[in-house]
Amino acid sequence: MKDLLIRIAQGLVENPDAVKVDVDEPDEDGTVVYHLHVAESDMGRVIGKQGRIAKAIRVVMRAAATRNDSKVAVEID
Repeated sequence: MKDLLIRIAQGLVENPDAVKVDVDEPDEDGTVVYHLHVAESDMGRVIGKQGRIAKAIRVVMRAAATRNDSKVAVEID
């Protein structure tokens, strides 16, 4: 899952070397939180107009997690 998020983010940004993902331990619901870090200049590319790209990233991650019977959340830091 972490590799999927990194691959998606690197395809969107101009500085793919700055993409970093931190993973939290599952909480009481079993939800794993992924924290996506990108360069400050690439933040707009990852969020998109009105947050559309960020929503799409979250949808793809949730769909992939459903195939593995798990729950995920993505936060863009």
